Formats: sequence, structure tokens, C-alpha cells
Amino acid sequence: MTRWTVEAVCTGTARPFNGAETSAIAKRPREGAVQMLADGLAPDEQADRSVHGGPEMALHLYPLDHHAWWRAQIGDHAALDEPGGFGSNLGVFGLTEDMVHIGDRFACGSALIEISQPRQPCWKIEHRFGAKGMVALIVSTGRCGWYFRVIEPGEVTAGDTLERVAVGATDWSVARVFRALVAGKATPEELTELAALDTLTPRLRAKAAAHRT
Repeated sequence: MTRWTVEAVCTGTARPFNGAETSAIAKRPREGAVQMLADGLAPDEQADRSVHGGPEMALHLYPLDHHAWWRAQIGDHAALDEPGGFGSNLGVFGLTEDMVHIGDRFACGSALIEISQPRQPCWKIEHRFGAKGMVALIVSTGRCGWYFRVIEPGEVTAGDTLERVAVGATDWSVARVFRALVAGKATPEELTELAALDTLTPRLRAKAAAHRT
């Protein structure tokens, strides 16, 4: 399968989240066409630009398929009914971490986007859902989601097609990269390969190189 449907296009604004902390993890569906620029959807916000957003993390996709699994783990939660509940910009069914690779390119509406890295989970997910242990479950199961960079800007609307138009590093699914670099399971040989993988975001290439030595 090479084509999927964008069920929702979601954006958010940074809001008070935990004391002095702010977060834009709660993304809401937008109506009509949304611009997709080099830094992501316009408008969309990230509270901490050091770990979210920017050209290498312009768009986040967290598979909608995982929502039902989470409901079985943590019980019902209103955010599990929301396509942007995990901070996802694109709501898509039928596409998961083991099916896509670093460097895969997709036509999304009139834009062209490319997978750049897995998403590394943080404490804000647990605070959002009020459930401890979610980060550990993401690390152990690989239900992480991933980021895209924008190769060609355009517009996207709910109901548009997400079509894979080029396959990237076939040996490096998002699931495998996550297992290697976030779950810490990489072999020395894998670290060498990842450090040289030019479609992997520079931050993770540097991490692979640092752990290799």
C-alpha cells in the first residue's frame, strides 16, 4: 500500500501545562486548507523549540492505530478520541513505525515531505494523560510516531491523500532507528551506519557517532 488518507490536520498553541511549563501537545483539527511550510504547519506552535519543531521536526505523525492500544493500557481518556491527542499534526490510520523508513518521501496535499527521525517521548505525554509509565511503554513497544521535514511547501486539507512517492533507507525503518537510538539497543555496526545516514536528522546522526566512540 502506498496511499493513505489524512483524516485530520491538527495544530496547537502553547498553553499553561504544568506550573510554569507550557505545551502545545494538545493539537486540534483544522478546517479547510492549512499551509505546510519549512518549519511546519502555519499556524502551529511548539513550546520548547529545542526539542520540537524546526525544519528537521516540522511535522509530527502519531499513528491513530495506537489510540485503541493505549485505551486498553490506561483506560478511556478524552484525548484518545482526538486525532492530535499525542501532539500529532496528521491523523492517519494504517501507517505505523515498522512500515516507514528514514528518508521516505510522501506527497501530502500539494506538499512533499520526508521522514527525518522517530519521536523521542517525554514526560509531557504522561502529564497530558495523567498516567505514569507511558514513556517506558513507548520505549519498550516502539509506539513512538515520527517527524517529517518539508521538502516542497504546499497546502494540506483533511481528506487529502498521503502518498509514498519514494522509499528511503530500506534497512532503517522508524521502528529500527527508535530501537537503536532511543531504546539504546544499537550494535556498534548499527551506530556506524546511522552516523552516516544522510537522511537522518543531524542531531541523531551526531548521537550515533558519539555513542560509537
